[in-house]
Amino acid sequence: MKKVYLDNASTTAIRTEVIQEMTKVMTEDYGNPSSTHSLGRAAKSILELSRKSIAKNLNATAQEIIFTSCGTEANNWILRSAVKDLQVKRIITSKIEHHAVLYTALVLEKEYDIQIDYVNVKPNGEIDITHLVELLSQETHIKKEFSSDEIKKWVPDNQNLNAFSEEKKTLVSLMHVNNETGNVLDLERIGRICQEHNVLFHSDTVQSIGKATIDLQTIPVDFIVASAHKFHGPKGVGFAFIRKNSGLQPLFFGGEQEKGLRAGTEALHQIAGMAKALDVSYTNLETEQKHIAELKSYLIDQLKIEFPEFKINGNPDGFYTVLNVLLPFAAAKTAMILFHLDMKGIAVSRGSACQSGSVKPSHVLAEMLSEEDLKKPSLRISFSHFNTKEDIDLLIEALKSI
Repeated sequence: MKKVYLDNASTTAIRTEVIQEMTKVMTEDYGNPSSTHSLGRAAKSILELSRKSIAKNLNATAQEIIFTSCGTEANNWILRSAVKDLQVKRIITSKIEHHAVLYTALVLEKEYDIQIDYVNVKPNGEIDITHLVELLSQETHIKKEFSSDEIKKWVPDNQNLNAFSEEKKTLVSLMHVNNETGNVLDLERIGRICQEHNVLFHSDTVQSIGKATIDLQTIPVDFIVASAHKFHGPKGVGFAFIRKNSGLQPLFFGGEQEKGLRAGTEALHQIAGMAKALDVSYTNLETEQKHIAELKSYLIDQLKIEFPEFKINGNPDGFYTVLNVLLPFAAAKTAMILFHLDMKGIAVSRGSACQSGSVKPSHVLAEMLSEEDLKKPSLRISFSHFNTKEDIDLLIEALKSI
């Protein structure tokens, strides 16, 4: 039975070139990057070359790339340090963010008594930018509640008070590509809006890094995150882009690795694999984008023929790697459809793999769909360049057999 993998938003198959790179590093370059002997220096060279390679692909500087274990760690670190160390008093986010952001914000709300505001979500899953501007405009009134003496208490000792903006106590956190619907946020536009209101901007870019061009010299974003296994790299490694002079402090302690911002011996083989995966992804980006977009379009056409009453959850013009569909199977439950497809060797999902054990409906779809539509089965189908039209045909045949 042919295996059909259409759950690439959860994780991706590792490229052959990446496996080869990781194997070489594990076999030959096993030194600790912090050691001063020749094996350590060789490992350090690989570490820094990987950092430079990643930075080059995003048009950032190497010093702005900090290696982490995953996107979730990076999100937690950025949000927590923004509140604890940068004295952010207010986080503006949305209820369709990944739980790595939503749950972290809720914990920080309890621990530090900060204000959490949620941007409205349109019925098609898009962020209401007009409402975001309204929320940011409220900042003018909030900042007047604090005196200059109070603001001095918030400024780190090494930061010039004159360079400190009262409005920086707000952070906006909105994801670039929604991991369930594929809706795309205009990063540059949101960045400009945040810049105009003098607030920090963080974006979870886990679904877009390696799949879309991101120029960090033109996009005014302060923090973004990535996870290697989303772009055909290894699991267990990711990175954060931290705009220089941001003032973030470590999440945990025990060593001076990663410029003193992330303690612990770096997983060199995984980092080298991640850098290779990102480099290959961007080298082949145009070709692979075209192939995947054609597959998505082909699937939509087949669904229109076989299930004319199906609906697309989210913007039909969303990200090319993700398609979330509501199926016209009134009596069927999503879990049973997934089981049926799995028995036929087809892997798709109901949404984020991080909450796959939950019996609750998707928190993303709950913000978009009516109560009636929430009862109907929705599937997330996500593609990679490894997929073929045959995969789509097998999926359609399996759905027809339900």
